[in-house]
Amino acid sequence: MLVHNWRAVLRRAWSVRFMALALIFIVLEPVTNFVAGTWIPGNLYIQLALSAASGLLTAAAIVARIVFQQQISGELNGKPPAEG
Repeated sequence: MLVHNWRAVLRRAWSVRFMALALIFIVLEPVTNFVAGTWIPGNLYIQLALSAASGLLTAAAIVARIVFQQQISGELNGKPPAEG
């Protein structure tokens, strides 16, 4: 079941933005590892940087998910808005 304001959440929630960035890093990691492994002999730092970036973005998304965001929640204090 979706939340009542799922469109606003997709557009404005920082947790969604952080997860989208983490997804980009996760998708880019094998591509850059292949390219770096082919052309750059020591690609350990590239692997560590991409893994750390995706991990930090995922952790930021978890924190952003529980932080109050005025644009999405308004002054509802966890209550759904009146339909209309």
